[in-house]
Amino acid sequence: MQRALAWLAALASLVIAAALCVIASQGMRRHAVPELTTPYQAVALTNGQVFFGRIDSLDGNYTVLHDVFYIQSRQNPESKEVANVLIKRGAEAHTPDRMVINRQQVLLIEPVGTDSRIARLIAEQVQAR
Repeated sequence: MQRALAWLAALASLVIAAALCVIASQGMRRHAVPELTTPYQAVALTNGQVFFGRIDSLDGNYTVLHDVFYIQSRQNPESKEVANVLIKRGAEAHTPDRMVINRQQVLLIEPVGTDSRIARLIAEQVQAR
């Protein structure tokens, strides 16, 4: 009887240890920083704004974005045609060189494909500097 109890206690300890390992590995994956495989990323905020740039840091409570761009719709007053224009941040009165975004305001981060239209427009603006 004692031997069966000892075997059962050992089995229960093994099951508990395995469950704790699974829970710990899931917790570590949840807080892991995603791998950024493209030069630029799209960052969508909870207020609906989308910015494109190079993510410099995903650690802590803030995301740091460099070479920041956004799309602005402009309407031709004569033809009423709407054109989307990619604008580089930095020409504003305070001449920002980066954006520091509160991580709680980030809805999603997506890669900007290297052959996408946005990537080509960014490359054109970077080369024009």
